[in-house]
This record gives sequence, structure tokens and C-alpha cells, in this order.
Amino acid sequence: MQLAAGALVSAVLMWLSFPPVNLGFFVFVAPVPLLWALRRVTTKREAVLVGIIYGTAFFGAMLWWIFTIGAVAWFPLVGVMTLYVVAYALLMYAVRLWSPLLWWAVAVGGWALFEFTRSRWPLGGFPWGAVGFPVGTIPGARGAAQWIGPTGWGVLVVALAAGLVLLAEEEPDRRPLELVAAVMVILSALGLVLSPHADGQAVRVAIVQGNSPCPRVHCADEKQLIYESHLSLTRTLVPGTVDLVVWPEDSFGGNFNPTFNPEVASQMGAEALRLGAYLMAGGSRSAGATQWDNYNVLFAPNGAIIGEYLKRHPVPFGEFVPLRELLKFIPQLAQVPRDLRRGEGPVAFPMVVGESSFRLGSVISFEGAFPRYLRSAAKAGAQVLVVATNEGSFGNGPASDQLIELVRLNAAAVGLDVVHAAVTGHSTFVGADGSRGPAQTGLFTAEVLKGTVRVQESRRTLYTVTGDWLELLAIAGAAAALVVGWRNPRDFRIRPRARR
Repeated sequence: MQLAAGALVSAVLMWLSFPPVNLGFFVFVAPVPLLWALRRVTTKREAVLVGIIYGTAFFGAMLWWIFTIGAVAWFPLVGVMTLYVVAYALLMYAVRLWSPLLWWAVAVGGWALFEFTRSRWPLGGFPWGAVGFPVGTIPGARGAAQWIGPTGWGVLVVALAAGLVLLAEEEPDRRPLELVAAVMVILSALGLVLSPHADGQAVRVAIVQGNSPCPRVHCADEKQLIYESHLSLTRTLVPGTVDLVVWPEDSFGGNFNPTFNPEVASQMGAEALRLGAYLMAGGSRSAGATQWDNYNVLFAPNGAIIGEYLKRHPVPFGEFVPLRELLKFIPQLAQVPRDLRRGEGPVAFPMVVGESSFRLGSVISFEGAFPRYLRSAAKAGAQVLVVATNEGSFGNGPASDQLIELVRLNAAAVGLDVVHAAVTGHSTFVGADGSRGPAQTGLFTAEVLKGTVRVQESRRTLYTVTGDWLELLAIAGAAAALVVGWRNPRDFRIRPRARR
């Protein structure tokens, strides 16, 4: 019962760290009860049980909004996430009697491997629930993401938690805890004083959130009505008051598409010309009998199209169906009749505002949760970023806020101001330091949100250049600890004892 309770308490504390509660400071202690339980399991069965309880409780609760799509979406996703936790639990069972330092190294590096892998596999990965992201609610810690990224903070959070667990040993080893605590304090202090910021050209932005007349149910003429809503709201803007207008993901589509419909292209270009501003808009289009595109298009102030960005990371079972023939017995998959055609790489659009020239990057919806996509845009030369999303499928749950919190720490990691634009979800502005703008739109509202972002003219952040270096270092440390422990089992095992 104590082991199960530890896993459940850990899941609850971790859930409290993310939206909708969003008490990010809980994340520093959230893994402690889980690691304590895994240090004390005596059988593989107990380890598996602890993993199942934590995985289903935490991921099941955090991702309950996916249940609005259907149990057919929620159960497999939560199941896969739980399998990762079970695998980690079995690894920790194998080293449960090892010396404190070796156990600590495996606990930290094993968790890093768990998060590294699940953010990439299967089907491109899923980063929701990564333990580094809740620190984005803490200004100093958020600022330090420029050096270690969200993944680096994940390593430090688990390292601190594992160090706290070692205090419960009969012969406590305080060295890991003292070292990690010192590193975290120093990084947070430096992150507060030297937080990333963009100090270049100011760019006046209007986010046009057109809403949908029938989110989730997809009524007749939905694409037309969404497009007309965005166009109508854009026509309320006064010429000369904005430099960039952003329409979110799915703000046009079907026959109302600038790629195939010259009248739509003319209307959108005319608004860019009237306002004397750039217009970035997200939408969808057919790419043949079996494929389609999710893309952003950018109009210049003269009304001409500058270029496009195609989404690179489709949502599994939402934008493409793997093993389609094998899974055709699932009726819900008929709602995804074609697969998304993947873009080939990041795009940095050239822009000129005032006397300043710079480059604008963009990612689309799901991609904004992954540090690697914002990082690739920054490496491609982007100095301001747009995250275009929809969120219309997930009702009034915390999906929109969870994505924004992921974007916040990713923005701080690459040091770029971000325009977060949603059709139905919350739209807002995120600073290069990860701070959230003072205003945001409501859920399922049609409105215009104005704000200012600045061009990043400083050097790239360390994380942009080096990527997930601390996470990879932790994984390497765990691998080394496993080699040492297994090659010299007698030298690195502590005396077996009751751990209840």
C-alpha cells in the first residue's frame, strides 16, 4: 500500500504542476514519492504496479481533454505513456540495491532516456508531461532555459528529487542533493539577471482569432465561414497601425484557399496592401487523392505571396493514419481520409519593417510543443516566431493553456519573441524570456489581439547551438553507471534490507 500510495501522490503532485492548476514549483518534489517507491520495491511485479499507477494517474488526468475526441484516442495514448513509465520502473528495480551514487546516476539518466525517447517515438513522439516544462512558471528558472533547454531542466528536476530520496537512506548521501541544488540556484539566479530578451526592431502585430461556428462537429460551409470571419475581422484594422497580421492554423481551407482560388488570394493580398503590412495565414489544401497540406502562407505588404511553410510533424491519427489498412476497422479513422504531406524543413521568411530587415519563422500547432522545431527555425535564421494553432477539437479543457506553457519554455530556450495565434484557443504573445503577455483571447471567441514583438538581434542561445546536451550527458552517465554496476556487482551493491 505504501508503494502504491507513493506512486499516486507523485502523480497528483505532477498533475498540479501543469495546467489547469499550473503550480509549477510542485514539480521539484513531484518525482520524490515515485522514486522513493521504486527504491523500495522488492519484486518486478511491485515495480510494474508502481509504474502503472503513476502512468495512468498522471497522464490519464493531464490528458483528459483528449477524451473529448473519444476513448479510442485517449486509451492508446495514455497506455503508451504508461508503458514508458513501467519500463523505467523495471530499470530502477534492477538497480534498487545499488550504492547511492550509482542508483542516483541511473535514476536521473534513465528518466532522461525515457523522456528523450518518448518525445521522438513512436510516430514522432509526444512531449506532454515532460518534467522540465513546469519550471517555465518560475522567472529565473525560465531564463536559464537559454543554456540547458527544457530537457536540461528535466534532468535537474529528477536529479534533485533523486537526491532527496537518498536522504531517506540509513546512511544518507547528501552529495548529489547539495551539488544539484547549488547548480539550480546558480542557474536560476543567472537566468533572472541575464534572462534572454529581444531588443531589436519593434514589430506591431495583430492576431486575428476568427473562431469556428461549429468546432468539433464540422458543419456545412465551415471552411467558408471561418475564412470570412478572419477576413471580416482583418477589415476592422486601421491602415498604418500594424506591421504583421497573423491568421492562425485552419483559418482558410477547402475552396476558400489562396493556392487554388484567385479571388481568395486577391482578397487576402488586398488586405495586406490596404494595411501596408505582412499577412501570415494558416490553412489546409488538397495535395492529391491521398495527401493534403497544413501550411502557413505569407503575403507581403504589396499583396504578393512571399512563400509558404509546410507543417513537418503531423498529429498521429489526427493528420495521418499509420497502418491505415490494418486499422480500418476503427470507424473514427474515417474522419482522416488522407495523410498529411510533411514539409521538408524550417523556413525563415524575409521581412522589412521600418529600416530593419529580419526573418520570420513559423511552426504549426503540435510542433510548438517540441523544442527541436523552434530550435530548427532559430538555426535557420528566424528572429521572430509564429506558432499557429487551432485547438478546436478539444472543447473547453486545458489543451490550449498546456500548449502555451510548453511554448513559453521553448521560446526562452531559443530566446525569441513568439506570436501564439489560435483559431479557437487562447491567443497571446510570449516574450524571448518566456514571459506571457498581459492579454490573451478567450476560448471560442472571435476577436483581434494586438501586441508588439521585437526582433532578436543578439547571438543565438547556447541551447539553440548545442541542443539537448545536458539530457544526452545524463543518459551517458546512466549508461556508464550501468556498465560499472553490472561488471562489479559485489563492489557496488549495498546490503539488502527491508525497505518498507
